Amino acid sequence: MPELPEVETIVNDLKKKVLHRTFIALWTDTAKIIKKTSFSQFQKNILGKKIIGIKRRAKNILISLSDNYILLIHLKMTGHLLVGKWQRKEKKWVSKIKGAMSNDPGNRFLRLIFSLDDGQQLALSDIRKFAKVELWKESELLKSKEFMALGPEPLDPSFTFSKFKQLFFKKKGKIKPVLMDSKFIAGIGNIYASEILLEAMLHPESRVENLKEKDLKCIYKAIKKVLKKGIKARGSSISDYRDLQGQKGGFQKIAKIYGKKGQKCPYCNTKIERIVVGQRGTFYCPVCQTKK
Repeated sequence: MPELPEVETIVNDLKKKVLHRTFIALWTDTAKIIKKTSFSQFQKNILGKKIIGIKRRAKNILISLSDNYILLIHLKMTGHLLVGKWQRKEKKWVSKIKGAMSNDPGNRFLRLIFSLDDGQQLALSDIRKFAKVELWKESELLKSKEFMALGPEPLDPSFTFSKFKQLFFKKKGKIKPVLMDSKFIAGIGNIYASEILLEAMLHPESRVENLKEKDLKCIYKAIKKVLKKGIKARGSSISDYRDLQGQKGGFQKIAKIYGKKGQKCPYCNTKIERIVVGQRGTFYCPVCQTKK
């Protein structure tokens, strides 16, 4: 599933590509991706709306529209957004843009296409059809149960160590699932949680209630460092993620531990091991990462 760095990369690119554009047409072959309402009602409400702002909240892409609407897109397991131009040939969409957009098979599963007033198209590609698209009134979304429950944004300037430390007051459980809980901290998933805990030199099964202030400081610094590296690398394409141009991210090339079972730890040369923590595959160094 795309995590904070992938979604942030998409949002930053969308701002450059589609801001101030207007939706003029809509196509889908997978109406179930549209949630909360029927496709016909969704289409009626969104056509003619102008894009006036784009931001991220947790793993959600939020596109602010005219008339106080917000288009929410959650990519789930295998979805990604593309901006380009396609034409329909023999019941298939064919990219007019050469390169990754047309050559990478991962970019061919177009489920939803928004046509924009400048001739561009915003498309959702999703091989497994799990992504969700919702149209909200802004006031209703911000008051929704799901949004009210989201934890703080880890890269927000206001997210100080003091606020981070307060989150752990009376908190219990294993540290890795805690970091991945969007109600605790927004946006951290499996890949970056593993990288963060190696950076902090903590075993993924360490008990939160056993952590000292120095451990929390290490985690806090590691969160900032690893997520910023992920954004700079334009996300991780270990699986299905692609950017708006249909290209893979680069974080998988610089990741230190995720997916590297049997390879050498970059700090001590011990073989990296894999266990399951919170039902997720988890990679760690048995020497560097101390269990608390």
